[in-house]
Amino acid sequence: MVKTALDNFKRPPCAELLGWRLLDARPEEGWVRLGFEGKPEFCNPAGFIQGGLLSAMLDDTMGPAVLVMSEGRLYTTTISMTVNFLAPAKPGPIVAEAKVTQLGKTIAFVEGRLTAEDGTLLATATASERLLDAARVVR
Repeated sequence: MVKTALDNFKRPPCAELLGWRLLDARPEEGWVRLGFEGKPEFCNPAGFIQGGLLSAMLDDTMGPAVLVMSEGRLYTTTISMTVNFLAPAKPGPIVAEAKVTQLGKTIAFVEGRLTAEDGTLLATATASERLLDAARVVR
């Protein structure tokens, strides 16, 4: 496993709830792959993972892509995020990938995607992220 800036940050409660775990990273490219656990408690009445939780997984992947690329110097807050739900997500492992498409001085643009264990593309997203000095924000 590649060592990243994420190794120096304590996981927040929301990441723990979602079953967040780093699977792979290429910091120089601003790319990360994460694993999440689609828990039965996350399901809507139809038995699929509720879209807001899938959005949270995407958000909790795109921000870390910036943190990894900046070697822990930059933390993000999401300005806007557009999510496209492409297939229903069943309970079980979910893999997320995100890539920084542009890192500016105050804003980053990031793309993300979620896939099911069988490779089915579940959702895609794009986000605009405000850049903050991690040393001033992260406790």
